Amino acid sequence: MEKLPIPQKIRQTAETLEKGGFEAYLVGGCVRDLLLSREPNDWDITTNAKPEQIQALYPHTYYTNKFGTVGVVIDKGLDTHVTREPEACVSSETAEDGSREIDEKNVVEITPYRLESKYSDFRHPDHVAFSNRLEDDLGRRDFTINALAYSVSKGQLIDLYKGQCDIKDKLIRAVGEPDARFSEDALRMLRAVRLSAQLGFAIESETNEAILRNAHLLEHISAERIQEELGKIIMCDNAMPALQICHLLGLMKYIIPELEDGLGIEQRGEHIYDVWEHNLRSLNHAINRGWPFHVRLAALLHDVAKPKTRQRDTKRNIWTFHGHDVVGAKMTAKIMARLKFSRDISDKITKLVRYHLFFSDVDKITLSAVRRIVRNVGPENVWDLMKLRACDRIGTGRPKEAPYRLRKYEAMIEEAMRSPVTVQMLKIDGTKIMENTKQKPGPKIGLILNALMEEVLDNPDLNTRDYLENKTLLLNEVPIQELQRLANKGKEKKEGIEAEEIGAIRKKHGVE
Repeated sequence: MEKLPIPQKIRQTAETLEKGGFEAYLVGGCVRDLLLSREPNDWDITTNAKPEQIQALYPHTYYTNKFGTVGVVIDKGLDTHVTREPEACVSSETAEDGSREIDEKNVVEITPYRLESKYSDFRHPDHVAFSNRLEDDLGRRDFTINALAYSVSKGQLIDLYKGQCDIKDKLIRAVGEPDARFSEDALRMLRAVRLSAQLGFAIESETNEAILRNAHLLEHISAERIQEELGKIIMCDNAMPALQICHLLGLMKYIIPELEDGLGIEQRGEHIYDVWEHNLRSLNHAINRGWPFHVRLAALLHDVAKPKTRQRDTKRNIWTFHGHDVVGAKMTAKIMARLKFSRDISDKITKLVRYHLFFSDVDKITLSAVRRIVRNVGPENVWDLMKLRACDRIGTGRPKEAPYRLRKYEAMIEEAMRSPVTVQMLKIDGTKIMENTKQKPGPKIGLILNALMEEVLDNPDLNTRDYLENKTLLLNEVPIQELQRLANKGKEKKEGIEAEEIGAIRKKHGVE
């Protein structure tokens, strides 16, 4: 076969093992990705060298696990912490000795050939024994497309399980007996779905049936691992069909079972899909727009409470879902906690779900109400809330993302968030004016402030404490009629600037 394109640093890393008298093969996902003409996310090498022999060959390594994997840092510009003991490690943060953080992109993981015992926890082998045979290592891998090994020096591909054929046929197939593979590591079932989504492959029939039989084993897997795989699925272009597969294979009940409650839950007339499909299609729109993870997950969860809040309005002969935003926020918070998401991402998504019903009649809603929405959801989240609203709309089956009413609301939000032209922007306040002029509280203080505003709007460079304090003393001596005229002039100029800014915002959004 034609030699695979291997980066020079990876080639040198493999050659170092061979020069040391050991075998070296690229293995797993990196080989699969190279055959698919995809750029590998990480690089893995397998060898007949033992961990201490691997570490002896490289100046910068770390060894953090009981499975024999040694991390070799290939960017020699990094000041890394060298370890020789199996349980010593360099954390993902800066090490105690002051060494720099290690970027995973600069690391090649080298693992000895392994033989594994039974998996009592359905995730990790009880014991690991090192082997001298590549065949033993490939036989323990999850899927045929990941059981490929490639010799960099020989340009030779080792394919014991017809992984190349499955790549050609676009199939995810378990290595050997699929029931055995999934009972060893139940997370492999969710990984099969994730790989299917990432690569656009189908799951082979026997592997598919084995997932159906063994889906219940996923209950033994930690929430953190499930969260990690779910996150990768949601960031795939094919996340919608992948989550449908999770439902069909019985996996969803161990991920977000609340979503399945939406199956068959019909909605109001403008919705042409049940709640389950509406949520998936809302997610799909976020994917099509390339929006970030938190918007995607909020789109998936925004109507999670509709099944719990559904009631029949017999007078209008429709279903109602009153309060599903509030109940949905509580449910979302519990889901995020159960899956061990960080507090920051949990709070952000929960807020988006809570306030996703902000949209109402823009002819009746006030600017102060819009400001309350901005305050409640947070200025940093308000545009993500608009994205969620677009997802919700498209998820109903409607063809347009931004009709006039939605554009009008966007304009109102921008207007509410603009920096107001007020006396509060001045580098002096009423208290300081009274202190300097010895005046008591009264209308004259406001007149002075508005007169100062007139000058600052003409020349923002005058908005300094020294200038305004000196100008205040002069204005204090001006007759009240003249001061009133200057104040009115400042007020009119302020209102003119505000009207001009608001007009530009509305023109930008194509609204009146």
